[in-house]
Amino acid sequence: MQMAGDTRENIVIVGGGICGLATALALHRKGIRSLVLERSECLRATGAAIILHANGWRALDQLGVASYLRHTAIPILSGQFNSLNNNKLQELPVGKDELRCVKRTDLINILADNLPHNTVRFGSDVVSIELDPITSSTVLQLQDGTSLNAEVVIGCDGVNSTISHMIGVTTKNIFNVCVVRGFTNYPDGHDFGSEFKLTKKDDVQVGLMPMTTNRVYWFITQKYVSQDHKISKSQKLIGDLAVASVKDFPGSIKEMVENCSLESLHFSEYLRYQAPWDILRKSFRVGTVTVAGDAFHAMAPFIAQGGAASLEDAVVLARCLARKTTLAGIPSGRGSSKMMVEEALDEYLKERKPRVLRLSLQSYLFAKMHDISSKFIKFICIVLMMILFSDSHGHTRYDCGSL
Repeated sequence: MQMAGDTRENIVIVGGGICGLATALALHRKGIRSLVLERSECLRATGAAIILHANGWRALDQLGVASYLRHTAIPILSGQFNSLNNNKLQELPVGKDELRCVKRTDLINILADNLPHNTVRFGSDVVSIELDPITSSTVLQLQDGTSLNAEVVIGCDGVNSTISHMIGVTTKNIFNVCVVRGFTNYPDGHDFGSEFKLTKKDDVQVGLMPMTTNRVYWFITQKYVSQDHKISKSQKLIGDLAVASVKDFPGSIKEMVENCSLESLHFSEYLRYQAPWDILRKSFRVGTVTVAGDAFHAMAPFIAQGGAASLEDAVVLARCLARKTTLAGIPSGRGSSKMMVEEALDEYLKERKPRVLRLSLQSYLFAKMHDISSKFIKFICIVLMMILFSDSHGHTRYDCGSL
């Protein structure tokens, strides 16, 4: 979409995924207007589904969309782990609080539907960002050759974030694990009830979580193979990989994968993450530019907190911006001084960094136990997990607070 000349906006959010839309909605609930720049030509929802524990639902309650989404996903009440290597079955604790698996398109659509018209500008790819020495505003250069002046820029553009790279934060770390995700529809209903099932054989692990009585979300994790990069280009090849990966698994799992919805399949060649020590030492703010979601704290999915943490970011960021501008006697989102905005962003980061540091460390240790072959390092990870995270579901009881 072309824009005539330079355009000025108070708050620009780069990235129209879950985090970007949630941040825009949180700001809207506080009476603050924002503009979301999305490089795609339509709403995007990669990854099939999102697992949400109680902390994620608390954030969705604050955003005002939880009640709708609860009708789209059944609660998960129990879990089971099955090791095919030793035929051992054991209970998999899922906690006592709310746990559901939501279709990503449902979440994306409800967030977008609650935003004012024209909040999201599609086909807007940010290629560079710099500070205007005269106005102190941030200038975004777009792919189409136009520019946009913004008082505040929030990068919600994922693990390959343009904004985080521009402020000196990079996510180069990877785990040697690839993931296939998808869901399978059962017109006559499935037999999995409301139980999360995790089945493992050698280096391959299959997880399944009922979304409704007729739909199941599943994922397959295994060691990354270098030639797998060609697979992501074809839904059929992703499906073939998934089927081949579960050939030695029980019939119910093989049937589930074979009968999956091809258009739902998503393949991640490897898992990118922001190292816990980087979260600790980096500032994640330059001037009035900051980041949220995966651009801030990309983490391995083994504790299912990436999406929920992004929703928490949205609530806290909007609250900090609204509180500072209101206390300064300045109408929210209009003419806020640079100093007040920077203070608001610092408050946001001060509140969020301890939270995402713990999440990042917990997911890092969990991933390392699956990613590395050294028994000694695995033992160290297990010991650290027992010491630091003896309450394995403590992170799900976190409350990001009210808007």
